[in-house]
Amino acid sequence: MSLKHNKIIRIIWRIILYSFALFGFGVLAGYCIFQMGLTNNKGGIDKNNRYLADISKLDSSQSAINVDEKLSENLVHLAVLSRFYPLNAQLISRALNNKNANINKMIAACEMGLQNNEKYQTTLNNYLNMLTINGKQDNKNAIEWMNTPEWQVLKQAIVKDKPLIDSAARLCGVEPRLIVGCLVGEQIRLFNSNRESYKRYIEPMKVLNVQSQFSLGVNGIKDFTAIAVEQNLKNPQSPFYMGSKYEHILDYPVSGIDHTEERISRLVDYRNHFYSFLYTGCILHQTAMQWERAGYSITNRPDILITLFNIGFNESKPGANPQCGGSHISVGGKIYTFGVIGFNFYYSGELLDEFPFEAQTFVR
Repeated sequence: MSLKHNKIIRIIWRIILYSFALFGFGVLAGYCIFQMGLTNNKGGIDKNNRYLADISKLDSSQSAINVDEKLSENLVHLAVLSRFYPLNAQLISRALNNKNANINKMIAACEMGLQNNEKYQTTLNNYLNMLTINGKQDNKNAIEWMNTPEWQVLKQAIVKDKPLIDSAARLCGVEPRLIVGCLVGEQIRLFNSNRESYKRYIEPMKVLNVQSQFSLGVNGIKDFTAIAVEQNLKNPQSPFYMGSKYEHILDYPVSGIDHTEERISRLVDYRNHFYSFLYTGCILHQTAMQWERAGYSITNRPDILITLFNIGFNESKPGANPQCGGSHISVGGKIYTFGVIGFNFYYSGELLDEFPFEAQTFVR
């Protein structure tokens, strides 16, 4: 073996040896650095630290005094966010009904990076300023007749009958809130037309007014209307027919005889208003079926359905342009129509816990 060849082998061996030595030194050094904590990235203080400290103080729970004011501010923030960043506004809006969500902090998180966005901040301030231009208004309902003492009494009376309303609604396949819309119009009318009865019985006892002469029950259903309801349930050829599943919901214990007295007894029962609600639900359902068969759906028009309940089957004439109206009712010195009062209630948000909106107005 030549001297030159031996020299090359020694060089290669030294390279390998030095490489292992360097690798070992590197591993040992790395281990020491790690153990000493020299590799920890301590970072720095975020530029938004002060902002985060401030929003940490935003409590999701608000006092009864401030809750409406804070809600108004949050809705303004969401409105502005929806113009600039609709995705964020949508995500926050979904959490509005989540009692565990802190909407204040969700909004603040989105706006953290918008503090120097001049266009956003100008728009936001302009909208917020609108909340204070006229000062804080009296805590009144925008629907004027709902500020009357009669409405406060009626609400309590209606809630007492919630189990009966819900039971009747399930039986006839109608949303309970729609039945209550008819009830509100009739009772408000009675409260204001029969003041003596209201003051002596209705107001102190918080009960519904029951009629027993020309119109019957708490919803003022006429005898001939109740008869028509019963006939429509049994007649598949009637445009008001609700379907076979509903044919027997108003059956009498004994068939083939005159049920006039029994029918009246059902409706004017002072202790149990179940049948008043059941006949009301049937009228609403049958009217909706008539219009649907004629090619005009009014299932999303409580104003029209309540108007037609008030004026009766004979006046229910399906068409492309239904009109809201009905009996004129004086409340608090102003005149309203039966249909408008029912519509006002239906979309007012009043009694929404007791009678929520349902996915279907009618169950076929």
